[in-house]
Amino acid sequence: MGRSVAVIGGGISGLAAAWELSRAGADTSVVLLEATDRLGGKLRLEDVGGARIDVGAESVLARRPEAVGLLDELGLTGEVTHPGPAGAAIVSRGVRWPMPRGTVMGVPSDPESVRGLLTDAEVDRLAHERATGPVPGDLSVGDLVDARLGPAVTDRLVEPLLAGVYAGHARQISVDQAVPVLAAAAHEGRPLLDVARAAAAAAADGPLAGTPVFASLVGGLGRLPEVLGARLAEAGVRVRTGTVVRGLRRDGAGWVVSSGPTTQVLEERFDAVVLATPAAPTARLLREVAPVAAAALAGVEYASMAIVTLALDGPPPEALEGSSGFLVPPAEPLTIKASTFSTVKWPWLARAHPGRTYLRASVGRHGEEAALQRSDDELVAAALTDLHTVLGGDLPAPVATHVQRWGGGLPQYAVGHRSRLAPTRDLPPGLARCGAAYDGVGIPACVASGRAAARVVQTHWDERSDALG
Repeated sequence: MGRSVAVIGGGISGLAAAWELSRAGADTSVVLLEATDRLGGKLRLEDVGGARIDVGAESVLARRPEAVGLLDELGLTGEVTHPGPAGAAIVSRGVRWPMPRGTVMGVPSDPESVRGLLTDAEVDRLAHERATGPVPGDLSVGDLVDARLGPAVTDRLVEPLLAGVYAGHARQISVDQAVPVLAAAAHEGRPLLDVARAAAAAAADGPLAGTPVFASLVGGLGRLPEVLGARLAEAGVRVRTGTVVRGLRRDGAGWVVSSGPTTQVLEERFDAVVLATPAAPTARLLREVAPVAAAALAGVEYASMAIVTLALDGPPPEALEGSSGFLVPPAEPLTIKASTFSTVKWPWLARAHPGRTYLRASVGRHGEEAALQRSDDELVAAALTDLHTVLGGDLPAPVATHVQRWGGGLPQYAVGHRSRLAPTRDLPPGLARCGAAYDGVGIPACVASGRAAARVVQTHWDERSDALG
């Protein structure tokens, strides 16, 4: 007897769940429902000055297996590419400093490597870590680093790195959730510097030594949902974009999903449902069937941000040489929080468009939505002003620009996040959830989350089959 499942949400988590389910066998019918007119969520390509380039996530962590494994399954291994040799920088007190090597989310393995970026007094405070014994329970990344290594390490090293991942603030983000290796050290009373030194040694001499940290695709990471959507269609998955799911209710051993305009609601019955939507819409769908989980999800806050992409005529100007971009601590008087020199960072882009230079800047942190309440032209002007400030003014005027706004794009892992969302791990049978709100915002974590949700559904089916004899 055939089994049917609806995957609600067509971001990378939902696509990964649908892909996993599509491999379950011919007796499994999969429908993917996406509210917008496109698949991919925060993976997106747009034409800017004659090139299709990423205006959302641009890379995956290559040292985690989930995303690169998916690329391999899709036959894309030969198109995987890595950043060029130029490293990033951090802006500190108006000066660009090379990103120190061997850090764990900004905690350096060698205090001397950040002298200059930090003052002599701040380096001395960092070098004399104040270990206070085992720390019970969760706390923020910033509070832990403040107490152990000094506030300057949080302000000038940890903050810009965490902002690049979460668009949040170090003194609000859970260390258990965001940097579990530091959390483990805190709970065991071990020095954070020892953790950073061990990580640096493993990177230099361990099994991953010499392997790239990040990866993307030739043509942009935004190709991944395009390829995956096509492969899902080939596998028989029915993909329906422009489909807003408005309700979910129990129907015997299955589920009824209501979708469409309020005047033309379509009700469909499925044996199982995977919820791959952000926290707020997931909470609304769970309100009646899992109220405790819904309440937990309703409390998850999100940060909004924007990516400003600029196309310059000609090869990279001298101001971009030697660096792939820079991060900006919130202590700096700048609007942007980071800039990527895309043409320098990604050799495939330089080869494909030798007569153009692309760079981008990101704007927006959690709780700082005022920075985004400007027109596209104003955001472009603010980004250019900051780029001129940091780079010394040696930039030609752009020949094309693009502003991609990501409203509510990144979930915030507040202190206690993991325990707060514990009810979402125990949903009614035949129901599973996945996405960036739970166990990681990166592409590999989302792929892992989607595939895990698919396996929850499959386990439910297997258990039912066993019970029925």
